[in-house]
Amino acid sequence: MRRFTFLLRPSWLILAAVVAGFAYLCFTVLAPWQLGKNTTTSARNQRIADSVHAAPIDVGTLLSGSTKDTEWRRVTASGSYVPESTVLVRLQHLGSAPAFSVLSAFTLDDGRTVLIDRGLLAAVNGSGTPRVPDAPAGPQHLEARVRASEGIIDSKPPMSGDGYRQVYSIDTQQESTVLGIPLTPLPTNARGGYLQLDEHQPGAFTPVDLPQLDAGPYLSYGLQWLAFGIMAPLGLGYFVFAEIRARRRERAESAPADQPIPTGDPNTPTPETPTPPPAPKPPTTEARLASRYGDTRR
Repeated sequence: MRRFTFLLRPSWLILAAVVAGFAYLCFTVLAPWQLGKNTTTSARNQRIADSVHAAPIDVGTLLSGSTKDTEWRRVTASGSYVPESTVLVRLQHLGSAPAFSVLSAFTLDDGRTVLIDRGLLAAVNGSGTPRVPDAPAGPQHLEARVRASEGIIDSKPPMSGDGYRQVYSIDTQQESTVLGIPLTPLPTNARGGYLQLDEHQPGAFTPVDLPQLDAGPYLSYGLQWLAFGIMAPLGLGYFVFAEIRARRRERAESAPADQPIPTGDPNTPTPETPTPPPAPKPPTTEARLASRYGDTRR
């Protein structure tokens, strides 16, 4: 077992700890993170693809049902827009140009009120607030998609500017507070959802494009992290094997050569010959190893 005692050196122990920690992160954090994103993206793409061909259902059915994950479902909603309920969402993009999303409250025929994303309006002169036409009055019948709330940005609270209430994200709970209206969230994520109008609907502007149905590189990234988690211990094992092989070779090279066997009659006197001075001893294995590691190794 002495051949393995060099593994107790601090440098080898540190290397082994780094490799073990890296492999642990690969298998428990990095690979599951990427594979989880691949699963989520694939499920989202499937829901979008299914919704393209599915007939819309009444939004009241979703509000009264027990289904939790309804994002991207196509729905219909009958009711009327709440007057003076416009809220603008800043820092949006229409193509490559700055834009604002226009939000309004919409009261359904059953009395519940939901949040409506009416679409995008381009900013004026690069960043100015556009003039937003009022939502049409009277009874309306809308077709829309269910979207999940984005959450809020704590560092960017709601504000008022140019005569409009303005926020930085689309969030049903936040907009309910901003408008002072109890909005009913659609059953999606923990913060609830809202409705995003389809094209050519009453009160709609430029709709937000559907995301591309591409799963992305997450699966390949996840497999790469799994491969790295396997390769790291194998690489450590290779270096250990190479070190053991180098030590064997150096010990073999430093072993003393066999002494020659004398010939002739042992009883025959031989003339005395001067004894040559002892030859300098070659450096020991430990000395040669010391030159490589800076001190004598175990």
